[in-house]
Amino acid sequence: MPYDYKPLPYSAPPGLSGPEPRHRVVVVGAGPVGLAMALDLARLGIASVVLEDKSSVMVGSRAIVWSERSLQLFARLGIVDQVMARAVPWSIGRISHGDDEIFSFDMAGTTTGRFPPFANLQQYHIEDILIARALAEPLIDLRFRNRLTGVDQDETGVELSVKTPDGPYRLSADYLLACDGARSLTRALMDLDFEGEFYEERFLVADIEMEADFPAERWFWFDPSFHSGQSAMLMPQADNVYRIDLQLGRLANAGEEARPDRVIPRIQAVVGPDFDLEWVSIYTFQSRRLAEFVHGRVIFLGDAAHLVPPFSARGANGGLRDVENLGWKLAAVLEGRADERLLDSYNRERVQAADENLRDSARAASFISPAPGVERLFRDQVLTLARETAFAREWVNAGRLAVPCIYATGAPDDPRLPDEARPGAAAPEARIGNGWLLDQIGPGPTLLAINCTAPDGLQIPALSVRADPALRTRYLGDAERALYLIRPDLVVAARWVTAEPRAVSAAIRAMWEGRE
Repeated sequence: MPYDYKPLPYSAPPGLSGPEPRHRVVVVGAGPVGLAMALDLARLGIASVVLEDKSSVMVGSRAIVWSERSLQLFARLGIVDQVMARAVPWSIGRISHGDDEIFSFDMAGTTTGRFPPFANLQQYHIEDILIARALAEPLIDLRFRNRLTGVDQDETGVELSVKTPDGPYRLSADYLLACDGARSLTRALMDLDFEGEFYEERFLVADIEMEADFPAERWFWFDPSFHSGQSAMLMPQADNVYRIDLQLGRLANAGEEARPDRVIPRIQAVVGPDFDLEWVSIYTFQSRRLAEFVHGRVIFLGDAAHLVPPFSARGANGGLRDVENLGWKLAAVLEGRADERLLDSYNRERVQAADENLRDSARAASFISPAPGVERLFRDQVLTLARETAFAREWVNAGRLAVPCIYATGAPDDPRLPDEARPGAAAPEARIGNGWLLDQIGPGPTLLAINCTAPDGLQIPALSVRADPALRTRYLGDAERALYLIRPDLVVAARWVTAEPRAVSAAIRAMWEGRE
């Protein structure tokens, strides 16, 4: 059945009848990033008001691919069981040139088995789940049909103008978090613009509902017979809905190509005649970002801060990485446990991550949609070579799928320990006993002591564990013991094989001060 876009609840905000008390945080935007931000702050004891102009969830599937790291965040927010009950997990991708498969990949071995490498679920389902969770959270005041119309700030906070169906009102807050997407009103009101590149290539994206026995895999074609000279992609979603992307070329007319009489024959050429068309959009893409994500008391996240081409599942997943990076830092600043300088590290780390995503996505865009001439010749030669030789398959770029950024840091490290758990990297998940390691860490920083004990007298919790084979592989390597400082966002802050209390204390101070 087609998704039922029910109207979202509206009620007159208290600011219409009199001044509201100053709020700690106002979040603008109730998409996946804004709602996850509010829920993460609530998990840390911080109340927020969420403003959203729309009256229903986003139309169309939009973001559909959720990475293992995003599923870990959903677990901390208490929604992962609902997500996985509907999602389509997958690990296999197949790449074809013409009508022949030239190679496939399977990412199943890259995870611990708790969550799949990726799970597909339409954005409207994710928003439904997050909205229900936010409405049930006492620390979140979720206000639909509340449109931001003005932003003023000084060194102490922000003053906001808001428009509702019942009239305008004013809000004040310590911080404003702009999670209002690619067409961010906050960004426009502050006269901020992106830096980066636009691409002229046009793509058709469609959701179709059909009964099919296709496996849960990502299929990508270069120059198939059903769409000659262009690329195509097919992926499963929940409810027997499939996502199809078709490259149209730089000169395609968006209005003409979106007409059903143009769309339906194109899709029939891919999957046959038996489907129902749910949603169609024609898009171009960008590789662009704000120069800075922190502007005084206004902080930008997600598509409001950075835009990437859609081929690598880096858009929404990157926005959720913004959330987990910022949440603990802002909570610490608001509660007086850290100086505002800690927020500079959000800017530094997430700009680094955005640049990494922009570079990787731009490379994919150039391979999928090469410029005529040498670029196109190189792409086609690589695809031909990949049919016969394994090394050329490493050059085929149909979108390098999202992985967490490893933040640049000069924190204490011991090279005897495994590279995947080095400082700046996401702490790897591992089974311990009958549970999971990352469930035992947080919501504050934690000292993870493996086959040893943490130094006495340190003012943060310690978790002491004995290394089983999985934990040894991911955290010890050839070492017999290790001590890890894990940040609240489950990033490794520092690590030692042996450590003096003074060195550990210095690393904890550096973490709270946001130093590299």
